[in-house]
Amino acid sequence: MASLNVGSLGEYIREQRRNAQYSLRQLAEAAGVSNPYLSQIERGLRKPSAEILQQIAKALRISAETLYVQAGILEERRGEGLELRASILADPLINEQQKQALLAVYDAFLKENAALRGAVADAEPATDTATPTDGSAT
Repeated sequence: MASLNVGSLGEYIREQRRNAQYSLRQLAEAAGVSNPYLSQIERGLRKPSAEILQQIAKALRISAETLYVQAGILEERRGEGLELRASILADPLINEQQKQALLAVYDAFLKENAALRGAVADAEPATDTATPTDGSAT
């Protein structure tokens, strides 16, 4: 498990809180943590547990995985669209319902593409590299 990157985690949470137009007090209440504790997290003075990160993520309407990656608990998986998801959720120009609709469409595309990749892999014939037994060239 990677060490917690507390400084940048706190900065990231503060940025997401501001993008969501929450005060520190509002986010603390929504996440079920104390105002001083959240302030300490944002300033990089405290290392929140995975459970607290999950509560903060839920209050900010971002994926907990995004915060786990920021905290260094998880390594970012390539191709998972974390930056895209974070950008959509942080966009102040669209409302929450529109954000969730965009994420649902994106997830549907990912699921469809994964299914297509699986179907293509199943349908691909094995390549035969053996030479013909009758001696003819191919």
